[in-house]
Amino acid sequence: MTAVAVLGRGVAKPGPDQRDNPWQDNRTSEPTVPLRHPAITERAEHPDDPPADTANLISLHEEIAALLASRGQYRQAYQHLRSALDLITELGTAPQIPEQFRREVDRLRREHAEAHEQSIRDSLTASYNRRYLDQRLVDLVAGQGLADGLAVALVDLDWFKQVNDTFGHLVGDRVLQRVVELLQEGLPDGGFCARYGGEEFVLVLPGVDRRTAVDLAEAARARVEHFPWSSLVLGLRVTISIGLAHQPAIRVADNTPAAPERQLREADALLYTAKQSGRNAVAYQLDGTAHLAGAAAGRRAVSAHRVSAR
Repeated sequence: MTAVAVLGRGVAKPGPDQRDNPWQDNRTSEPTVPLRHPAITERAEHPDDPPADTANLISLHEEIAALLASRGQYRQAYQHLRSALDLITELGTAPQIPEQFRREVDRLRREHAEAHEQSIRDSLTASYNRRYLDQRLVDLVAGQGLADGLAVALVDLDWFKQVNDTFGHLVGDRVLQRVVELLQEGLPDGGFCARYGGEEFVLVLPGVDRRTAVDLAEAARARVEHFPWSSLVLGLRVTISIGLAHQPAIRVADNTPAAPERQLREADALLYTAKQSGRNAVAYQLDGTAHLAGAAAGRRAVSAHRVSAR
């Protein structure tokens, strides 16, 4: 294999999608970085000469990777570092240089993973955010691998405005953080908690039947109710209300784009039922009728009228 072939193979080629190609500037205002290094041209004109200056070409790839990483284009940066590694391996450069590049690749991959994780997390509670929730629900429905169906529980803190007004927003923030910790206990495989907005959260419970989903939601409600909130501030008491919507496997497999939104709307309607029925309760639907779970079922009447107050 000629050095020209080796060097040509080492250069990262632009992908078919113009949006992923930072070097073609006919449609963008980004600066164009030349991929054709002078060393390559020199080698092409004198094929019988010794191999081109590999160190310069490696340096070029490294500079391009650094530019891409500074723009957050980690995938393209990784490709250029891999190209440099290919050149080093093919031309037999000293082994300590590949190790340096491997460390750089690892660093870029870690930064990429950290940036992605931050983009799908709520900054206050560290639960997942609405963006992740929406995408993950679509993926779960499209996956069709949920033997017992999918449950979505919409959780709202009762009288949370009074917590902020009485104890201050710093205490309110600590309450939200602790509630998320309590909600995330005992989730099934693949289950997660996401912040829906304000003091509302969603528990996604994949692969569980209705009875199990109701039990998990009721256990979460009880954990919040019985947590020693006075250890945070004297006189503090926190409860939650939950609306639980369960879709059996046969309906989960009917994957339409509106399916996750429809299930969230059902959970929202049941949350209002729980609120109107006295709060601190889990409301779910069985055979077309709303029911309350746990202790609330024996001592309260169920009201299915939706109201705006929370």
